[in-house]
Amino acid sequence: MLTASRAPNLKTILIATGLVLTMAMGVRHGFGFWLQPISQAHGWTRETYSLALALQNLLWGAFGPFAGMAADRFGTAKVVLVGALFYAGGLLWMATIDQPTLFVIGSGVLIGAGLACTAFGAVSGIIGRTAPEAKRSWAFGISGAASSFGQFVMMPVEQQLISAVGWQNAFYLLAGLVVLIMIPMAFHLREPAAQQSAGPQQSIFEATREAFAYRPFLLLVAGYFVCGFQVVFIGVHLPAYLQDKGIMEPGVAVMALALIGLFNIFGSYYAGKLGGFLPKRYLLSSIYLSRAIVIALFLLAPLTSWSVYVFAAAMGLLWLSTVPLTNGVIAGIFGVKYLSMLSGFVFFSHQVGSFLGVWLGGYLYTRQGSYDTVWGIIIALGVFAALINLPINEKAIVRAQPAIA
Repeated sequence: MLTASRAPNLKTILIATGLVLTMAMGVRHGFGFWLQPISQAHGWTRETYSLALALQNLLWGAFGPFAGMAADRFGTAKVVLVGALFYAGGLLWMATIDQPTLFVIGSGVLIGAGLACTAFGAVSGIIGRTAPEAKRSWAFGISGAASSFGQFVMMPVEQQLISAVGWQNAFYLLAGLVVLIMIPMAFHLREPAAQQSAGPQQSIFEATREAFAYRPFLLLVAGYFVCGFQVVFIGVHLPAYLQDKGIMEPGVAVMALALIGLFNIFGSYYAGKLGGFLPKRYLLSSIYLSRAIVIALFLLAPLTSWSVYVFAAAMGLLWLSTVPLTNGVIAGIFGVKYLSMLSGFVFFSHQVGSFLGVWLGGYLYTRQGSYDTVWGIIIALGVFAALINLPINEKAIVRAQPAIA
């Protein structure tokens, strides 16, 4: 049932993956809204919930290469189907478990596995294999825009659900929505069984060894670490940061996160489009440097609701615009056969950064009473990422051909 008889249509693939990413990323981006109500209901410090989200992000990355391997080997449809069930189970777990250790570990495993099977790494392979090379970067941009649309749509939905039915019932409703949308979309992501081409075949282990021995791949890995550190810290801790600074109206934080999603629709789309004819390494470097500048200006300017909105819009343009460019570089260097797996390895670095960003934010806040140190680290990392992306060689790797006897 999950194997197609003919090659899928690019439009169908973009719509189906777009809806899966809309739910996967949209729900996940709103988890910051539960930080205070869950902490207050269970009598936890911010560090406990922050650790749970940090573990989710870390395991999302750790499971990512394996989800990518499965998608490349068995098909994206099966992986998304399994991921939807893990995701829904994780939301139900977060709604019902009040023991801190069980909450942290269980939600980390379930949500982490669910995201690994339904987010960028898992679906990048089918997009790369379906899109013609000339449209590949553009197609990746479309998928990034879809995830951003999810953030824009789901931010106010999640905040309103918490206000209207309570934080537990909000989790229940979101779990049902994940199942109702993702599972039908999985059946539109069917591919024909992989055909072996003539000539020598590169194995999974050979592809992995080749990638990690190649310096440009390692530079992408390092840059993506910074991306994860920055965006997840902001996504989770910005609402609490604004309240600490005296902006008590929750609608400001909701609007800010929604604006990030709205403007990233354009940022992701045009990053992918520009990546079709400009060097992707220069675009990546510009994005990281621009983030550092925008964050520094936000911290230096007087804090008002309008300065928050301007910051959110600017960050939105830069938010996930790294994704289509990074996937495009990987596909250009190594080809598309193992694209999901290699994207998963790079994304693991992103999630290590996410883990440290979200956890360090809660840890240092608990001990210092402010986020100032973490903001400084984020700015420095942005400059670092801008520099290391500049020397990346985007040309296709030249593989030695076996001698003919």
